[in-house]
Amino acid sequence: MQTVNESKTKWSLRDVIFLAIIAIFFGVIFEVWSVAYYAVAATPLKPYANDLTLGVWLMAAPLAGVILQKVGSSLLGEILAAAVEMMLFSSWGAANLISGFVQGVGTELGFAATGYKNWGKLGLTFSVITTTIITFIWDLFNSGYADYKPSLMITLFIIRLISAGFFGGVLVYYIQKLVAKSGVLKR
Repeated sequence: MQTVNESKTKWSLRDVIFLAIIAIFFGVIFEVWSVAYYAVAATPLKPYANDLTLGVWLMAAPLAGVILQKVGSSLLGEILAAAVEMMLFSSWGAANLISGFVQGVGTELGFAATGYKNWGKLGLTFSVITTTIITFIWDLFNSGYADYKPSLMITLFIIRLISAGFFGGVLVYYIQKLVAKSGVLKR
């Protein structure tokens, strides 16, 4: 039976402070990013707006994961960022918390697939894949994707995977490298 190292489950004050910083920072970004969603939704690209812009809303979870490297950090990071967005009078209100939970679970599953041992490219790749799948399943029911033609669903899934891969994978990877280079993460 594979066990998770105690250092991956025990939280320090510094971990909590980093989690709060990530949540506040991304909560503000999420609220501002809603303008991009509405801008795309006001064009003929409306059916693609959610999937084109979703990657930014997925960033708090993997960043919390790769920076804190703790079990549950991805889930907590995404839920807390969603809570900050909600408190900034988001147009989605309390539904942000449900979305944050779904997105956080998706990311958490990716890191769990590596046994919480790989927080680099492999862990991020798994988190992008699991987040894309989990959030897409959620949108099948929550956003009515199940009513779409199969060709549109496949297109939306691919767009979502690319958006999640770029923002929640590539961009998060390079942000984590910059943060590590700064020296604030010395363990």
